[in-house]
Amino acid sequence: MQKTSIYVALALAFSCVLPAFAADKVAPVRMGAGPMIFDTVPGWGLSEEGKSVIGPTHGGVCVDKAGNVYTSADIGLFVFSPDGKVLRRFVGDEYTRMHDIEIRQEADGEFIYAARNAAAEGIKFNAETGAIVLKLPFPKESKLELKQFSPTAITVAANGDIYLSDGYASNHIFKFDKAGKYVMHFGTKGNELKQFNTAHGMTLDTRYEPNRLLVCDRNHTPKGRLLHYSLEGEYIDEVITGLGMPTSAAVQGDYVSVPDLKGGVVILGKDNKIVTTLGANPDPAKGGAYNIPQAQWIEGVFSGTHGSNWDKDGNLYVQDWNVSGRIMKLARVK
Repeated sequence: MQKTSIYVALALAFSCVLPAFAADKVAPVRMGAGPMIFDTVPGWGLSEEGKSVIGPTHGGVCVDKAGNVYTSADIGLFVFSPDGKVLRRFVGDEYTRMHDIEIRQEADGEFIYAARNAAAEGIKFNAETGAIVLKLPFPKESKLELKQFSPTAITVAANGDIYLSDGYASNHIFKFDKAGKYVMHFGTKGNELKQFNTAHGMTLDTRYEPNRLLVCDRNHTPKGRLLHYSLEGEYIDEVITGLGMPTSAAVQGDYVSVPDLKGGVVILGKDNKIVTTLGANPDPAKGGAYNIPQAQWIEGVFSGTHGSNWDKDGNLYVQDWNVSGRIMKLARVK
């Protein structure tokens, strides 16, 4: 772990003024439809006093082979056991503001890949020790002249190729080989069919062979959408249109979870049609709002839904973009 940064100090100071959350007095909320039915787990990931332990959140979620849950917050990365206890954390200047994270099993261990928009880089580090083994700054080899480089999403192909989306700036998607060597880039900013207006989220769509890139075009006009691109950067098709503000995507089997910044998680089936929407916020003033303190959280209702991922049992973990730092477990009902 690295030296304490200003983000850590601010988060610790902030946590001292959070109210207690009496999880034992909150009933689980059931949500979903068809094969996608879930119960919330009140108090999951909170301290024994019922307080958020991670500080403000604007990040992602991933799950390792043991079922441990990783979530990125402003101050760094937190690792929870399946029952919501903190196992370890990586905080400090090299781990702050990981906007998107994915985990990958490799020959010498499990590794976290992260897109750090504020730090203008992608990184790869050991999920157990935190040792950083690769950094992906703006590739000068691309010959592009950008005013800003602000990565928002990262994913990795089966052969180790790395894709890093410059979603808050140029909207190019950069491809690197497994050693971090620049290969190519594709995509550009705009609202045309083959353009991105905030390529905010991205993952490998393993429901298809060969695998494809699944890209969340969050601010596309008139509505957010998901797109498929080949691993060579070729446009394939629009997966679904008419969404709110899709922030990220996570695939398990035939299903895809897609958080909507306006509050709620859309679940797509194999046919890319909506199976159900979880935790949709009925209040337009609070859907997509960052400044919802813990005292105003409502069980089963989300606000700025930003990251999600599945465990092997089909449970879903969801992170809100939130000033108090909200991470939730949705237990799959079978």
